[in-house]
Amino acid sequence: MRFVFYAWFVIALFVGAVHAQTPNPLMSSTQLAKDLRFPAQTSTFSAFSTPEMAMYKPEGPGPFPALVLQHQCGGLKGERGWINASMLEWARKAVAQGYVVLLIDSLSARGVSSVCMGAKGGVNFARGVRDTLQAAEHLRQQTYVDPDRIAMVGFSWGGMNAILGSSTAWGEALAVDARFKAAVAFYPGCYPIRPANGNPYEIVRRDIDRPLLVLMGSKDTETPPEDCISRLEPAKTAGAPVEWHVYENTTHCWDCKNLHNYSKVDLRGTQVVYHFDEGITQDSERRMFDFLSRTMPPKPKATR
Repeated sequence: MRFVFYAWFVIALFVGAVHAQTPNPLMSSTQLAKDLRFPAQTSTFSAFSTPEMAMYKPEGPGPFPALVLQHQCGGLKGERGWINASMLEWARKAVAQGYVVLLIDSLSARGVSSVCMGAKGGVNFARGVRDTLQAAEHLRQQTYVDPDRIAMVGFSWGGMNAILGSSTAWGEALAVDARFKAAVAFYPGCYPIRPANGNPYEIVRRDIDRPLLVLMGSKDTETPPEDCISRLEPAKTAGAPVEWHVYENTTHCWDCKNLHNYSKVDLRGTQVVYHFDEGITQDSERRMFDFLSRTMPPKPKATR
């Protein structure tokens, strides 16, 4: 009898060890690029500020709600001295609204200038999602941040990561600890991703379990809203807490003032042109902060 018990004990240990060592393919994908090193101190805005990985906070001790901001596929700084002024402007707006902001740079520290034509230097979608979740964990360590009110806001490529991180499977596989309370995706691509090595997968999954707002433009030929709506609708029907809005006569990157009239051929061979729109930018700002206020309400003050 003792021998039988010992045998079952050994088998249980073996099965448990095998289960513990089951590889996580998403986490394995993140290991193609090193982790980011986040700033320990906050920065301040000035007339000379340029977009870079930085943490900003409102005045006062907090605790404040917080946002992780993630850029488009071109990063925070491009070739020939171009800077992503829109991302710095969004950081300013968020701080003015009372949020701590961690603006991350998933490219520069890894020697990558762009992922617009696909994953490069190990910076794939799993890596991008993991970056945002690690950034959230960094924010939770700050005494002036409310750890229960942290959201992610992504733009284009970053918006795709926002959607993926809202998925139960992706979020739980890649989270450091807790996940985001909510997410906002500006003009994301929702077409199937077909890696050079690996199986195709969808950006929009039906297992989305975090409040998600998706903002799109009707004349966006780079990331057409139809690709998203056709997938968001069944996800919503299945119970996913998703909502979206499509701006009429609006292109990709409507908030990118220093890319007004920029033209290029995208990953799928489509000719695209960006047009900055001040009115749409202001309205998307309003929608975003209204959504965040609804999904991350302040904690009620304790009464005596």
